Amino acid sequence: MPRDDDFRVLDRQECLRLLAKVPVGRVVYTRQALPAVLPVNFSLDADSSVLLCTASTSELVRAIEGVVVAFEADDFDAENRSGWSVVVTGRATVVSGSAEHARLSQAGPRSWMPTREPVFVRIDSEMITGRELGRPERPEAAPEQPPDG
Repeated sequence: MPRDDDFRVLDRQECLRLLAKVPVGRVVYTRQALPAVLPVNFSLDADSSVLLCTASTSELVRAIEGVVVAFEADDFDAENRSGWSVVVTGRATVVSGSAEHARLSQAGPRSWMPTREPVFVRIDSEMITGRELGRPERPEAAPEQPPDG
């Protein structure tokens, strides 16, 4: 069972490193004045923003364009009661500009769903928070050997 000292807050760089390891997260936004959560595949851009690729006609694009949303990703090991969670909060915008769209078409995320007229959505990483529970076991120091004598 994890001890209190096995919980720790992650700094920005640790959060970004962990986000880069997983392919799926969740967008948290408001839909018809109610909270909504949608799992999506994603990638990180060079400026640390979260990138999504979806259909230009999707409900998600209409709901989040220009508003502040949260994005959460995590990884857990239930057997060892350990894991981490990272939340990115920032404004979501549809990527405009043909050069940027062309760049992301080559290097950005690919939607797991077939999409016609794909668009890229950028979530600025204005605030990143994370926490980790039950870090992997640290190697124990070798017991001291009594002196020969």
